[in-house]
Amino acid sequence: MDEARVLADTRRWLERAVIGLNLCPFAKAVYVKEQVRFVASDATTPGQLLEQLGEELVLLRDTPAEQVDTTLLVHPLVLGDFLDYNDFLDQADALVEALELDGVLQVASFHPDYQFADSRPDDIENYSNRAPYPTLHLLREDSVARAVEAYPDPDVIVERNYATLRKLGHEGWRRLLADEAG
Repeated sequence: MDEARVLADTRRWLERAVIGLNLCPFAKAVYVKEQVRFVASDATTPGQLLEQLGEELVLLRDTPAEQVDTTLLVHPLVLGDFLDYNDFLDQADALVEALELDGVLQVASFHPDYQFADSRPDDIENYSNRAPYPTLHLLREDSVARAVEAYPDPDVIVERNYATLRKLGHEGWRRLLADEAG
């Protein structure tokens, strides 16, 4: 695994897609304040990843939000198959509960082959949750609640994202994340 490449690709996706397309209107504030922790996992089994996820959840819980508000745990060597990844999310949620962090932290999901239920694999709307590598996004519940409360109409975010992605199209998405894009 080329850790530097994995992290560079993930940062490019965050900067150009998530923030650049405003897919998450809450991401820019924590990113510019350098409160996003990027971790490239070398886990090669779901068990190793679950262990590392536990460590990252505890670290996030124990670190002031002013230092680290959110964590992207990128794991390119395990759960490359989206269905396996999707099944793993149940274990991730169970771990949050086992650590008694339910209502404190949550795990959001991104994957290069992300597919919403009742969608086709190539539907552009799936790209709202597509990242260069399988990624677990650890979020603080109170930060999410504050951000949503401060946003004028959070219910429109998903539909606005879909409209943005439909306008961009598959080729636009590819160009957006290409190395030479600027």
